[in-house]
Amino acid sequence: MTVAIPQVNGPIALKNVASFMALATRLIDRSPHLPGIGVCHGPSGYGKTYASIFAQNKTRAVRVEVGESWTRATFLRMVLIELGAEPRGTISTMAERAKALLGDNPRRPLIVDEADKIVDKGYIELVREIQEHSGAPVLLIGEEKLPAKLERIERVANRVLDWMPAQPCDIEDVEYLARAFCAGLTITPDLLDEIRRQSQGRARRIVVNLAQVQ
Repeated sequence: MTVAIPQVNGPIALKNVASFMALATRLIDRSPHLPGIGVCHGPSGYGKTYASIFAQNKTRAVRVEVGESWTRATFLRMVLIELGAEPRGTISTMAERAKALLGDNPRRPLIVDEADKIVDKGYIELVREIQEHSGAPVLLIGEEKLPAKLERIERVANRVLDWMPAQPCDIEDVEYLARAFCAGLTITPDLLDEIRRQSQGRARRIVVNLAQVQ
């Protein structure tokens, strides 16, 4: 049996996208006495970044993707730029400005992608401080070792409301990706499943393999 792939318009409804949106919503709607950090973790290529961009567009979140060379000052400058403010002054001055601006709308999340780098470089406490003082939800995204790294920092781990392990794509996810990238082609279900298996469920690899099919 073959399946003609119809085109899908708009965002691709992968399961990790739905799970990330649910995590963001729990943080936004949490009671004031509950902690305000959420963690999304999983192997590279599972679609965590795509899910965070989808959530950013839906919630008007402030989103930064941490670079390998970033320092505390770089992080704060990028957050302030995303908030529409001029990044100037000392680290402490910029931190206070970020807290104030995020606190002006405590339902607007701060999404930090590649958060492993912040933990490794020893300034995750700065992120915790910003969250606590502003009250804004903070979503940390990283690879599979991120939870273990955070658990070693008790002051941060105790402030995590929920942990979201990203999942590999299932066959339904592969079908959605095929609709987005191979509209009009006819693909057998067993080929779609073989693409899923060969790609180890990683959305990024699935997209590459679908391009090869096309």
